Amino acid sequence: MIFRYFVFLVFSLLLSTTVVSQSTNDAKSIKKEKKKKRRNKKYRVPKIDLSHWKVTLPIANEKGKPFEIEPPEINNFATIEEAKPYMYIDSTRGAIVFHAMPTQTTTKNTKYSRSELREQMKPGDNRVNWKFSDGGNLKAKIAIDDISRKKDGKYHKTIILQIHGRLSNEQRDLIGEDDNNAPPMLKIYWQNGKIRVKTKQLKKLNASSTEILHEDAWTDDKGHTFKEKVGFGKFTLEVKVSKGKMVVILNNNEFKVYKNIHMEKWDVFENYFKAGNYFQSRDIGSYAKVRFYKLEVSH
Repeated sequence: MIFRYFVFLVFSLLLSTTVVSQSTNDAKSIKKEKKKKRRNKKYRVPKIDLSHWKVTLPIANEKGKPFEIEPPEINNFATIEEAKPYMYIDSTRGAIVFHAMPTQTTTKNTKYSRSELREQMKPGDNRVNWKFSDGGNLKAKIAIDDISRKKDGKYHKTIILQIHGRLSNEQRDLIGEDDNNAPPMLKIYWQNGKIRVKTKQLKKLNASSTEILHEDAWTDDKGHTFKEKVGFGKFTLEVKVSKGKMVVILNNNEFKVYKNIHMEKWDVFENYFKAGNYFQSRDIGSYAKVRFYKLEVSH
């Protein structure tokens, strides 16, 4: 009887030790797996080539103008102190975040502040641009990170993509302007969880070659709101431009095609793409944060 009890006791101790050892090993394995997942999640870097973009931030430089970072410095934006609050990497999501809010620093001809990229076909040079007849394609994957609400409870809105017009130096001098600014042909908004598109239309279709260059020769169209509600989820936008035509595509599912006299006439202007967060509010305490996961341009 004593011998049997002794054998049972030894067996029980061995079994207990094995179970404890196995539990400890399992716990260590789970812990290592969690650490590995956290590590993998921590260092996700967005695959966005910034070598042909400059950024405008909602703060002033030493001359009192909007702070800008051009290529090649923009490739190291994450290390630039002035940029850190307004353009930074979200390494858990693999995105660049553009943060904007009302400030006293705005670009010319607008009352709104921005944290926004401007295409530069030749890095560091705003003078080299493209026309619709040259063609252009942009594809972006975006999500709204956070955005404030108005007093009525509705969200504020922001412009996330643009095609902006530009006068050549000769056109600028011809109409007596003091800068090269021309109207934006395309503005794409995030508005109350949906994507809204606004374009320009010529007021007088028989406007002369000189009249057409003036900003007041153009007016906004009625706009188009895509049916799908993107909310705060990821979505893709594509803009495809060719002579006399522009197509805007949401999530490769909804298409808005512009092919008309206004697009044909627009070929008089040079253009450049813009992408980011052009925040459309001056309300105290308002803000928006926009995540860009992908941004690709070709011509």
